[in-house]
Amino acid sequence: MRNAITPIITIVAPQIAGVVTGSFVIERIFSIPGLGRYYVDSVNGRDYPMILATTVFFSFIFVFCMVIMDILYAVVDPRVRKSIIEGKKER
Repeated sequence: MRNAITPIITIVAPQIAGVVTGSFVIERIFSIPGLGRYYVDSVNGRDYPMILATTVFFSFIFVFCMVIMDILYAVVDPRVRKSIIEGKKER
């Protein structure tokens, strides 16, 4: 089971970030107020500070999901922890 869950973690972590950050399309189509709607409105209105702020926010969400993915790798597969420790010894 542990060997089979590693590829699932690899796929699910970026997908979670994609669902959270890609919700602006759904918000726009169904007229649901949210951060994604403000992002699209700021692109249409050329509000550059808002575009930059939401892009940085979405980037932090993506990076956070990637860090959680790396931590889950070490929890699920002990060989990952061992390779990290051995890699530090070689330097």
